[in-house]
Amino acid sequence: MDRVGIGFIGCGNISAAYLKAARDFPILDVRAVADIAPQAAAARGEEFGIPAKSIDDLLGDPAIEIVVNLTVPLAHVEVGLRAIAAGKHVHSEKPLAVTVAEARRLLDAARDRGVRVGCAPDTFLGGAHQTCRKLIDEGAIGMPLAGTAFFMCPGHERWHPNPGFYYLAGGGPMLDMGPYYITDLVNLLGPVRRVAGVTSRARSERLITSEPLNGTVVPVEVATHAAGTLEFVSGPVVTVVMSFDVAAHRHRPIELYGSEAAMSVPDPNDFGGDIEIARAGGAWESVATEHAHADGNYRVIGVADMAHAIRANRPHRASGDLAFHVLEVMEAIQRSSDEGVHIAIESRPERPAALAPGLPAGILD
Repeated sequence: MDRVGIGFIGCGNISAAYLKAARDFPILDVRAVADIAPQAAAARGEEFGIPAKSIDDLLGDPAIEIVVNLTVPLAHVEVGLRAIAAGKHVHSEKPLAVTVAEARRLLDAARDRGVRVGCAPDTFLGGAHQTCRKLIDEGAIGMPLAGTAFFMCPGHERWHPNPGFYYLAGGGPMLDMGPYYITDLVNLLGPVRRVAGVTSRARSERLITSEPLNGTVVPVEVATHAAGTLEFVSGPVVTVVMSFDVAAHRHRPIELYGSEAAMSVPDPNDFGGDIEIARAGGAWESVATEHAHADGNYRVIGVADMAHAIRANRPHRASGDLAFHVLEVMEAIQRSSDEGVHIAIESRPERPAALAPGLPAGILD
């Protein structure tokens, strides 16, 4: 296998999951890690036996073809543009940018340079979600008509070691968790046509109760509850609620309602989970997962798919165009709330190609 060299910029919380998962994909050759804080890169590099470099040295390494950008949301575009200028493909943590305008700059720069842009989340490539996709395409629920998608919690200040950025520009429940849900919905149903939304902010400050910042008060600059209605090009109307203001709830993560049956889709922040289908008047019945990558945290599978796509000269699935569309939808929910009107979605990405059932773990072609 002609492996693809990758390097990581950003050695925060999520980097460990990426580096651990990279061991499961033979196409990936992890060459280096870097961080604006050299000690963070050194620690992560020592943990995984990977060289730690400065950001400039990593970007200048000709053996690195893909830069995996795991910086905080406000730095995604800045770091992405530096990688693109160095002639590297770039795969970013979500969201692609904090505004559509900034995301457009990134995609335009990549097209001009002739490199690829990818973006998390890639959980829609997990086995359970790919099986849901296959079932819908095969007509298991009939014609999709409607759906719901819920992520609601009391906030991340209860567990995250440094949660302040979740409540600043570029944060909030929609930009933080919305990408998982909306990306999976686009995988299952195709792109969104228009959006209506209402948002709110319950508090202007949050008290951190996690360590090491227990007792610290952080400001809240963004909406912490967002409710949207999405009309898809293919027809379904889906209600989406993302919130950091809810103590507890009993909604399933995603449910889709078709002309013949309903489907319960697993948590799109995971790669696996229980799939259930119920027909009118009948009980919920479990459906077996037919695809690989449903039994663990494969939070680098989108990078691996990009690597395969580079070698095979085909489109990659967790694409910049897909992430741009999801960002446009999320931004439109806030715009709709601010302006009191429906917002038409201009972008129309290709629905990502489905993965074939039966492929072995670690292989995507």
